[in-house]
Amino acid sequence: MIGSPGPYDGGTPVDADEAESTALASPAAPAAGSTTLYRAGPRRVRRFHRRLLAVLALLVAAVLAGIAWLVYQGTQGPLKVPAQYASVVSSAASTCGQVTVALLAAQLDAESGWNPQADSGHAQGIAQFTPATWSEWGGDYDHSGSSSVWDPGDAIPAQAKYMCSLFKQTANVPGDATANALAAYNAGPTAVINAGGVPNFPETQAYVSRIEKQLEPRYQQGLNQSG
Repeated sequence: MIGSPGPYDGGTPVDADEAESTALASPAAPAAGSTTLYRAGPRRVRRFHRRLLAVLALLVAAVLAGIAWLVYQGTQGPLKVPAQYASVVSSAASTCGQVTVALLAAQLDAESGWNPQADSGHAQGIAQFTPATWSEWGGDYDHSGSSSVWDPGDAIPAQAKYMCSLFKQTANVPGDATANALAAYNAGPTAVINAGGVPNFPETQAYVSRIEKQLEPRYQQGLNQSG
């Protein structure tokens, strides 16, 4: 009967299609204790993904920066004279004006990696003296009562003394004086004099280049930082 109360307790009658549309647009909240899960809207999902990607990008950048720093420290960063040899290297560097702490340190690093027991088969000790060269330049420099190529207290001062002599022996050779002296330490002064500079020996050229271009600057950086 028209005008009679509908199913809404006496309220205004509602069209069935309108009621269904309203129910779809505004779903009822889940009852207490319900386990129904509602999915986040597309915008919220996209926002979450963007934030997650940003966090991951920051983490990757931090890891890459850490790796780059470790590589730099290992190949380009400052180097320091091992504490147990600092005093003897510093003292030996006063032997002559051409020899410095950084130069001696770089040379010892290249020769033996600071290993006093290094033995190449033809050269021995931390400064890698051949038996013939040691017989001429070795001595009891640390006043221990004996002279030993295996004793850094003897070998490092002998290295400095020999280098000072090599600077003098190659003084008239054209080119970089330090490169010539280092080449003479590695290949002998006669080879340097005859070649008119660093001889064309791959081992000698690599030795000189590594000390002058890589190791010596890094030891100087370490000294400057300690400074």
